[in-house]
Amino acid sequence: MSLLQADEPHLREVARRAVLQDYRLPYGEAGGAPVQEVDYETPPELLNLVKLAVRVSAMDMGVINIITADQQHQIAAVGVEASVCSRDDSMCSKVFTSGSITAVPDASLDARFADNPFVNGGIAEVRSYASVPLLTGSGYALGSLCVFSPRVLALGPEQREGLEILARQVVEVLELQYKTRQLLEALEVVRRSNEDLAGFAARVSHDLKNPLTAILGYTELSEQDTDVPAAGPAARYFSIIRGSASRMLTTVEEVLEFSRIGGAITRRPVRLATMMNAVLQDVLPLSSASDALVTVQDAHLFVDRAQVIALLQNLVSNAIKYSTPGSPPRVEVVASLGETQVLRIIDHGKGIDREDRTRVLEPLVRLQRDGDPAGSGIGLATCARIARAHEGSISITATPGGGTTVTVDLGPAA
Repeated sequence: MSLLQADEPHLREVARRAVLQDYRLPYGEAGGAPVQEVDYETPPELLNLVKLAVRVSAMDMGVINIITADQQHQIAAVGVEASVCSRDDSMCSKVFTSGSITAVPDASLDARFADNPFVNGGIAEVRSYASVPLLTGSGYALGSLCVFSPRVLALGPEQREGLEILARQVVEVLELQYKTRQLLEALEVVRRSNEDLAGFAARVSHDLKNPLTAILGYTELSEQDTDVPAAGPAARYFSIIRGSASRMLTTVEEVLEFSRIGGAITRRPVRLATMMNAVLQDVLPLSSASDALVTVQDAHLFVDRAQVIALLQNLVSNAIKYSTPGSPPRVEVVASLGETQVLRIIDHGKGIDREDRTRVLEPLVRLQRDGDPAGSGIGLATCARIARAHEGSISITATPGGGTTVTVDLGPAA
């Protein structure tokens, strides 16, 4: 046997302990050294599985064991008090890495267990014994589902199969706990990241807005200076500078708004018509200039009023801006209430090609089309964040006859 082959069991045990630590079960190890006991509360699902294992096997007692470098920890027990013992004293530690069920009618007659303190009277006098490894998807054994009795009993094929099925169910519960913890930790990282983003955006916005405002102010003063000919090249250059600075200032403000919006929401009852009145006031210069017609089908919603107004402002103004040239914009805002609250903003304008409908919901994505107004590519991404904050989603489809329909799911009403 080569040195590498001799070291394989040790390396696999080290890897197994690392998996155990990831699951944060009691008495996990870090770097080979014991860590503080984890505050572990046994889920009722695990206790119920042990009860079922005892019943299926006709044994008197059952436990779920987690086996670490030097201990066996019972995280669920029926018929006995859950306890901790050394790995050397554990019966399951002898067989839990075998990959298959171990079942013996009389452990006192089995060479593997005859001298064990759980069998010879040092701790208990176990006779019938069955142990099924708790194997993760990657093949690492966390411990075992174990049933036992002071009576001599033999398990039939159906009982063995039943225990194997229950052991897989135990692993599924442990996996669910593990993945739930991972999700909660990821959500916490996202929350902190969003807070950092909002703080960063506020600082950058402040640092950029002041010089941009100064540029705009001095540009306007220069354009009004009598020494600058109105028809000369200097006036044209100042006009270009003012337009560029204005667009940059708008982008900075929209990025700041994007970083702030879509976080925690406060749902309250509100009428769609009430929110649309505020929206129409804000877009009045745009709608008046294009002779736009906006109609609303009223409904009672349960949403964050400020955020949904911001969403409607973006979508209604987009519907007006991207109308068909030479045709007054027609925009319909329709609500439908069922399991979720759904808004549809329907226009009959230029439309969006199928391949671009998902892409335009991402930040800073702009369609480069002739005749389109300038934009920052933030508006639709902001709408998507608002929908997600309401436990919903946003999608874009074509309006029959031409145009765009934006469907916004704002989650349940209660």
